[in-house]
Amino acid sequence: MAAPRQNPASEMIAATDSDNAAGAAKPSVRRRKRRPQPENLRKGSWLQALVALIWLPQAGLMAYAINELTVSGKVSNLLMIAAGIFALGLLRTAMQSAGERIAYKASRTALSDLRAKSVAALAARSPLDRNRAASGEAASILAEQAEMIVTYWSRYQPVQMKVMTVPFVFLAAVLWYSWAAALVLLVAAPLIPVFMALIGYRAKAASEEQLVEMGQMNGFLLDRLRGLATIRTFHAVDLTAQRLRNNAETLREKTMIVLRIAFLSSAVLELFSALGVAMVAVYIGFHLLGELNFGAWGATLTLGQGLFILLLAPTFFEPLRELSAVWHDRAAGEAAIDALENISAGGMRLTAVGASSQSEEEADNNHAICLRDVDFNYDSSDEAELLSGFNLAIAKGEHVALLGPSGAGKSTILAMMAGLIAPRNGDVLINGTVLDQNSAEILREQVSWIGQKPHIFSGSVRANITLGRDSFTLNDVQGALKTAALDSVASAAAATDLGENGTGLSGGEGLRLALARAALKSGAEIIFADEPTAHLDSETAAKATQGLLAMAQGKTLIVATHDEELARKMGRVIRVDKATDAQSLHIHADSNDEIVSITSERRAAE
Repeated sequence: MAAPRQNPASEMIAATDSDNAAGAAKPSVRRRKRRPQPENLRKGSWLQALVALIWLPQAGLMAYAINELTVSGKVSNLLMIAAGIFALGLLRTAMQSAGERIAYKASRTALSDLRAKSVAALAARSPLDRNRAASGEAASILAEQAEMIVTYWSRYQPVQMKVMTVPFVFLAAVLWYSWAAALVLLVAAPLIPVFMALIGYRAKAASEEQLVEMGQMNGFLLDRLRGLATIRTFHAVDLTAQRLRNNAETLREKTMIVLRIAFLSSAVLELFSALGVAMVAVYIGFHLLGELNFGAWGATLTLGQGLFILLLAPTFFEPLRELSAVWHDRAAGEAAIDALENISAGGMRLTAVGASSQSEEEADNNHAICLRDVDFNYDSSDEAELLSGFNLAIAKGEHVALLGPSGAGKSTILAMMAGLIAPRNGDVLINGTVLDQNSAEILREQVSWIGQKPHIFSGSVRANITLGRDSFTLNDVQGALKTAALDSVASAAAATDLGENGTGLSGGEGLRLALARAALKSGAEIIFADEPTAHLDSETAAKATQGLLAMAQGKTLIVATHDEELARKMGRVIRVDKATDAQSLHIHADSNDEIVSITSERRAAE
């Protein structure tokens, strides 16, 4: 077990990550729901939309000044007009900067909240969850892909606000002087979002495929880095490098697809906006020359009015041009949000959410562990349950072995007792208290966990045993090492450095290092050990057993094992095996040469 206030599943997570690579986050196929916007994002978006509207008075002043110079040859208040245009430019710059700052800060805060929720959801999921994302993929989504959400919110959302407001205001201003020019803009503008929407569907799909490929590649790389020693041993370096090269090439192809779609959307927008501006310019030019005498509400446009319309025409399309530039940000951002939701949605929980269905006064406080009417299965879609109406009680101070072949379910029962998986129905009680999300933190301080594959971190032996707990002295560490029969490294506990995954230790020494971790937690009254002698030679297994029993004196010890020699050293043996008809899980309690059969049969309805 880890330090107080630390997740006891930390060791099991490292052992199961590589097996969960198949649980990659898939693109969401559900209909997209309307998500709430970050706080203050609308304020920043409106501020940036107002910045675009300031061009109206600026364009009006410019057109007025040019018209006066052309008609009368001078402008009496030219200096004031220039000062007004300059002041409006400064105001635009200040408001744009403030709007972008507000939008970015709101987006960054909202992303931090999203990340915190996703991390909390991942931490609440069992390390035995088959659909739990591999750590490499989850790290890629949380650290790298999630950054795309900031760009999506801080850039795309303000531009979307501009598109919904600015073109309509500019269109009304143009319509005030010329319905023909307004009609040209009105016809050209809708074609842009229509084609962008068509391209956008493919852009989002391409972005999701790119993000999934990126996450899978990160998971593959992390898994191979963990097994680098094994890869070198079996001379598979070239093969691994080739697979990594193939994955990188696939990612490159998907990235280029996304870029091609982005360039296509920009080209479509530039084409229609250029055509729209050109048609307006042609109309204004021929109208001022007297060739086109319509479209101006019964009067001929003046030079100033024509210039005003020409100045507004490019800026009418400007929000749509910006939309094209950030269209890929939208696709990537929404795909990243989906990825965050997918890695944290559903799954098997560490502990039950609700309280016990029975009052705690009914619990027998003489028992260290009680399982009451427990139902469990790994796959919710599978009707056949691994445990159904299962009951088991273990007294305080009792040493119990869950004995059975691999795959019989003993590790599942042990993990449920330790709070690493939650039952679908029923209760798990530790020292008379129901184990749920409200009591888990306190109860985990009373237990120690020794997993099948304890993760050894890169660092000193002392750091690997204390796991960051500063309250333990060097003497405490050396005592724990001696209890675990690691006297050979006890004298070097403060200085010896280990590599990632226990480089520098044998398999048996790595397991006994996990025993030392548990021995250092003196306050633990219950010890769970999952296959503590698996894959060890007889001499090393005997040393590990001796250290485990020495550590468990006066404490409750539950061991899941298929080692008959270890089971005989326990005070009670519970034999676990699957029934031949696959309809029930048989539990046999062997104590004092008397065998009591406890059978957890399927429900009558099944």
